[in-house]
Amino acid sequence: MPLNCGIVGLPNVGKSTIFNALTQTQAAQAANYPFCTIEPNTGLVTVPDARLWVLKDIAKTNKVVPQRLEIVDIAGLVKGASKGEGKGNEFLSAIKNVDAVLHVVRCFIDPDVIHVDGSIDPVRDIEIIDLELMLKDEETVKAALDRSKKRSQLDKDAAARVPTLEKLVAAFKELKPVRALGLTEEQQAHISDLHLITAKAMLFVCNIGENDIRVGGNEHSRAVQAHAAKVGAKAILISGKIESELVGLSGDERAMFMQDLGITEAGVDSLVRAGYEILGLSTYFTAGVQEVRAWQFQKGWKAPRCAGVIHTDFE
Repeated sequence: MPLNCGIVGLPNVGKSTIFNALTQTQAAQAANYPFCTIEPNTGLVTVPDARLWVLKDIAKTNKVVPQRLEIVDIAGLVKGASKGEGKGNEFLSAIKNVDAVLHVVRCFIDPDVIHVDGSIDPVRDIEIIDLELMLKDEETVKAALDRSKKRSQLDKDAAARVPTLEKLVAAFKELKPVRALGLTEEQQAHISDLHLITAKAMLFVCNIGENDIRVGGNEHSRAVQAHAAKVGAKAILISGKIESELVGLSGDERAMFMQDLGITEAGVDSLVRAGYEILGLSTYFTAGVQEVRAWQFQKGWKAPRCAGVIHTDFE
């Protein structure tokens, strides 16, 4: 089962457009009104890796098996989602089940596409979503803390968990996400069953206009990049409009279009690689006459555990 990344953001920021470009489908409805995505859409995307094709030529095989990631397009979030506003309950339930978060932020200017808050301000949009996620996590952690305190007299594990949960409650009051706290392995084990949203790796995806791609972004995307640096996150640029156009082109047409734009790689390829990176994943390969295959492992694993990805007998 591949790891997955959930695409989140306010309504009308381009989540479904980017999802369709990633999966090269029209599975997600993209429309100029809030909540056109209700149920999460899922799709598998190939992790681009040029080394596979070099190994294919060396091994003289016709079969190449790349790594894949699952992408989930989740309903748009609005202020008050932690209390059930908009599609908040559905959103927060779906996001708890993903491994990492791709936060799409509107940085393009288009008067024909409405913004739920009336103006383009990506840092404000980020803070709206961050607050809702923290409020939901705070609710989860406080409930777990109450349970642990009640059982702490008779349960050593519950007692050991209390300081970690208290640390998180204090952090939420300072609007700090779990991922920014530098928890130890023991502390992470204390909260692993809670599936906290702000503990998940996050990547900011700046959805910019077609003309902005040529000049490396705009004032809005630069504001997001500065914000990402402050909170220890990463941000990348993508134009949902360009990516949706690339999907319908043949190989030669695609290459010419990208050359005209002055880009060497499709934005969706950069996005998939970035998603792979924030999940802490890396790749090794097996190659032979039958096939060349990419295998996924977590960075930091020792060789026997990596070999166990192929078969448990190798560990």
